[in-house]
Amino acid sequence: LRTDFIANASHELRTPLASLKGFIETLQGSAKDDAVARQRFLAIMQEQAERMARLINDLLSLNRVEMRERVPPSEPVELAEVVETAIKAMQVLAEPAGIALSFTHLAGGAVVLGDRDELGQVAQNLIQNAIKYGRRGGRVDVALRRNGARVALAVADDGIGIPPQHLPRLTERFYRVSAKESRDRGGTGLGLAIVKHIVNRHRGEL
Repeated sequence: LRTDFIANASHELRTPLASLKGFIETLQGSAKDDAVARQRFLAIMQEQAERMARLINDLLSLNRVEMRERVPPSEPVELAEVVETAIKAMQVLAEPAGIALSFTHLAGGAVVLGDRDELGQVAQNLIQNAIKYGRRGGRVDVALRRNGARVALAVADDGIGIPPQHLPRLTERFYRVSAKESRDRGGTGLGLAIVKHIVNRHRGEL
């Protein structure tokens, strides 16, 4: 598993790195005095550098969560506040796509034992996925529900959906239903793996 993980991570980093190197060589050579090409290439280089930064940040997050997975958190956290903060942070992605975000609170509040930052990352990753793969001009509905003694967070979009055969593998590192579409939308293939490990640490279910 470790060998596969290193191979996958190396592959994911190698692609944008090769692109950066190629554009640097072009800018040092044939496009050195071409102002139009320089602006276009620099924009692509910035995009590739941001892709690498996202991947490295997700790798670090995954490593940090895995190291603490066996230590259950014990801090009381108001989940509604955590989710509201995540929704506000995701408005910047939703607005350009014309996606409306809604949030259904839980009457009486939803205090759980947890790690505030990690639960925020769960909410943010799920909402971000819903926006990325949602329908332009559509909606993303976020809700907290009571499930016996537990609290459930539900995130639903009206986008393309996921074929049933892919569901069992969605939380595998770097597994994607469509690798090209995921990369085009800024995905690293690690978001749901991070969610899974955080939920496991909180003794929950995904």
